[in-house]
Amino acid sequence: MFDLRQLRYFVAVAETLSFTQAARRLHMSQPPLSQQIQALEQDLGVTLLDRNKRRVALTEPGRLFLEEARDILAHADGARARVADAAAGYTGRLRLAYPASVAFHPALPQTLLRFSSHAPSVQVELTEMYTEAQYTALAADDQIDAGLVRALPKHRQLEQNLRLIVLDHEPLLLAMPASHRLATRENPIALKEVADEAFVAQPRAHSTTLYDTLTRLAARAGFHPSIRQEARQVTALLALVSAGVGMALVPASLRAVQLSGVAMLALSDPGASQLLALACRADNRSPVLKRFVDTLEPLHGDAPKGLP
Repeated sequence: MFDLRQLRYFVAVAETLSFTQAARRLHMSQPPLSQQIQALEQDLGVTLLDRNKRRVALTEPGRLFLEEARDILAHADGARARVADAAAGYTGRLRLAYPASVAFHPALPQTLLRFSSHAPSVQVELTEMYTEAQYTALAADDQIDAGLVRALPKHRQLEQNLRLIVLDHEPLLLAMPASHRLATRENPIALKEVADEAFVAQPRAHSTTLYDTLTRLAARAGFHPSIRQEARQVTALLALVSAGVGMALVPASLRAVQLSGVAMLALSDPGASQLLALACRADNRSPVLKRFVDTLEPLHGDAPKGLP
């Protein structure tokens, strides 16, 4: 069966109609070139070229085979390029999960825009998913490739199987009704100053991150928060705050929501921040994932080091 090398040799001769010129183009001597053309003709069982001492001409089968040879070589070159792109992470699929609050953090749009400019042929599948659900999906190894998480995994063994890249320790703000007496406060506020206030939070069964952070910070401040109402989406917490139902801890990036009737104050409590990190399996050797991680370099290069 003929090979791609023989096809390239034949195309060179057919396009120049000269063994001498074709050999020069292919950077080889003429005798082996002639031998390969003869072997190709023997394999096909037809004469592709009429040649004598004065000229070389294509036969009718030769003209037809020239078109086929060009198509085969073009397809082979395209396959080689596609395979090379896949190996370099420029084509394929990336399944990325994120919790709702990350949609407002600049890390998500900046990373997606940067990645799409570097690897526009990669199909990115985005899934909104709570942090704990992301860790479950990563452990299953068939649901997502990576996730933007808001906390460390609860199980130490799972953490050992993961790669965690810290992107930010995002400050947490205290969201309160704009009509509250402290709403115009310019200096950071301490949680102990609102110990008697009602709070709204995400259900711990669905999202432990903000709920646990609120209870932890409140415990340090000497009180247990009174949770009056729960809402699954972090943006829904702002709606409850606007309605006067209670106060809420929210990531600083939620300032972008700009919901009327809500004031957001900086907190002076130590540790009033929320982790943002990329989590993926340590044994995931996907070229697309590696390309995506490389895209994150400008973000995590300046991020505070260490995990909370």
